[in-house]
Amino acid sequence: MERWKINLYTLWVTQVFSLMGFGFCIPFAPFLFQEMGVTGGAELSYYVGLSATLPAAAMAIAAPIWGVASDRYGRKVMIMRAMFCAAILLALMGMSKEIWQFMVLRAAQGIFTGTVTASMSFVSANTPENRMSYALGLMTSSNFLGYSIGPFFGGILAEMLGYRICFVIGSLLMLTGFALVVFLVKEDKNTYGFRISASREQKGSLFKAFTPFVIVLLGALLFQRIVRTVFVPFIPLYVQESLGTVTGAATYTGVINGATGLATAVAALTITRLGDKTDKLRLASILTLLSLPVTLLLTMTHSIPGFLAGYTVFYFLAGGAEPILTSAASERTPAAVRGTLFGMLATVSSLGAMVAPLIGSYISAEYGLRMILCVMPVFTVVQWICMATAPRDKDGKKGRKQKEYETDQRFFEDDRKFH
Repeated sequence: MERWKINLYTLWVTQVFSLMGFGFCIPFAPFLFQEMGVTGGAELSYYVGLSATLPAAAMAIAAPIWGVASDRYGRKVMIMRAMFCAAILLALMGMSKEIWQFMVLRAAQGIFTGTVTASMSFVSANTPENRMSYALGLMTSSNFLGYSIGPFFGGILAEMLGYRICFVIGSLLMLTGFALVVFLVKEDKNTYGFRISASREQKGSLFKAFTPFVIVLLGALLFQRIVRTVFVPFIPLYVQESLGTVTGAATYTGVINGATGLATAVAALTITRLGDKTDKLRLASILTLLSLPVTLLLTMTHSIPGFLAGYTVFYFLAGGAEPILTSAASERTPAAVRGTLFGMLATVSSLGAMVAPLIGSYISAEYGLRMILCVMPVFTVVQWICMATAPRDKDGKKGRKQKEYETDQRFFEDDRKFH
């Protein structure tokens, strides 16, 4: 098997473990807060929003720095750093006694982790251009598959053994993924370091990478992240409010998170395959338009089964659009600075994940939980407008893509022994 495939499939498995690790515990943080003594409705909503905002804000600042470092020193070491730090921090979260301790650790999580970004960056730089959508779609599926399995079993274990033990299990899963990266993943040394400094073709590419087309796509991804995350931190409270009791809420929360994660994984494995065969931007625009009526229906849903069905369909459509947009941005960026690109993508995603809980917290405190759902169709329309107004490269999509593909192929051919 070719080396790039071995790396891809290994990282797919490690990211399943990684997101399972987070999914085992993070979705149930609101219930842990209540164990710590935070029981007031407004106060609880505040800390739920803060818990989601802190890591996102920290990652927005740290991600570009790690992205530049990955271009310089390699992407494998960045994956190892992210997974090892995540394992330590999850274990410490499970042992935290005060709410402020948990919040400090969540901020540290945003600074020192970022397994998804590190893995995506590795794959984008070590995969042939004509298989990029497939590779990024596969990686996206691992993220959401892991985050569907984690909350499902985490919710069951939380009801049986308590919320803290779930953080320990999450830490152990993260260490397992770390070991797989150490022993099975091999990085092509031509994709970082000296390649960037030695190649005349890459001079000034750091600035040329962010073309108007890529910048507009970053805007579309920002609004999509807001749509996808604005309600996520409040799902446990929504379920608890719908049930009228905390009993059983963790199980239902796990089922909802599991179903939406699985739907996104299926979309990433199916819809994204079309990205290598058709116009990526047009395909992402269609998926976004299809998700608009679904978000409108969610605002009129009054039952947990109805919410589960609608939210799952929405995540299926959104789960197909995000990797396609990411692939479209990646194929228009020189391979040597894709770590920087994915650092910026992580910053954009983090900004969305930071703003969304703040919006949700304000609306929840002022108007109630259900009103948060009303902002989803609004930002969906804004996301579609961004994609509809995206400028095209002057040399045309086909010419640019072929040029990038041929450039990458030369580097793969020059390093036959590595493969």
